[in-house]
Amino acid sequence: MPAPLRLKSERGQALLETALTMPLLLLVVVGIFEFGRAYQTWQVVTNAAREGARVAVLPYAAAGAASTRVQAYLESGQLSSPSSASVAVTTESIALGGGATAPASRVTVAYPFEFMVLQPIARLVVRGSTAGAPLTMTASAVMRNE
Repeated sequence: MPAPLRLKSERGQALLETALTMPLLLLVVVGIFEFGRAYQTWQVVTNAAREGARVAVLPYAAAGAASTRVQAYLESGQLSSPSSASVAVTTESIALGGGATAPASRVTVAYPFEFMVLQPIARLVVRGSTAGAPLTMTASAVMRNE
């Protein structure tokens, strides 16, 4: 008995499936690396704000000591351009409870972050932004003055 004839050829099926799934797989892998790098940068910016607040609350701290400490922390965190970060130190009152207040210092750090590969896709997610512009990561820390 002769073998049945195939109506369709399956040659190239694996190549076609690979060609269709590989871009999606690469997008997921690159996304994991990019968002991991973004999270690490956000942690460095947050810790830099805390370090600046620790210096800002000292009784005899120099005027630019908090900003200097923030810049030093950003450099030690190995961010690509720590000098592009903006640091704002303000004083305010915080509630202690029972109607009492105390003076405090707030340190706010804003750092422009740019994805390496996914920047055009990130622009689609963030509304009202221009293409190619970096995302601004902002962290703030408040501590009571000593």
